[in-house]
Amino acid sequence: MSMLVFNITQFFLSLNHQLIPLIFKKARFDLKISLFFSDYLVNRKTRYLWNSFTSSFFSVDVGIAQGSALSIILSTFFIILIFYIFEKRIKNLKISISFLLFVNDRLFISQERSFDNTNANLFYSYNIISSLLEQFGLIVKYRKTENFHFSRLYRIFNILPLNLSQIDGLILYSKDT
Repeated sequence: MSMLVFNITQFFLSLNHQLIPLIFKKARFDLKISLFFSDYLVNRKTRYLWNSFTSSFFSVDVGIAQGSALSIILSTFFIILIFYIFEKRIKNLKISISFLLFVNDRLFISQERSFDNTNANLFYSYNIISSLLEQFGLIVKYRKTENFHFSRLYRIFNILPLNLSQIDGLILYSKDT
């Protein structure tokens, strides 16, 4: 089994409020719920006061405060839509992979008999998800991406590195376990 773990840069601060009503509409939520969140988040403005200076109003339609009561709920709506699109794409490509979510980290898991097949699955999946995240205004922290391989072999196994440099990533040397 192999895993590819990565993190999204400034995840909560990068969520676009304009997408929430669209996500709720796509998920067929009741219009009242969509309107509540639209009123709560969309077209928000703020300004700064510093000594005697007052700035003009500017838009704050991006970001959800991490730790606020709604941050996990709203961020989940974003991730669910991305998962849905991701799942359709990997099924169409017949890529055998699982995708798990942890609060701030994302995790791919691939199970194959061959580590070469595993690396191919991880490469294509990573390419798809990083492209999707970018389309949603989210960026992968490439420097925090890690590749792990687990084996029942009671000997050292030599696995080729996972080369993500073609898609703006790194060359990942596995951490054997």
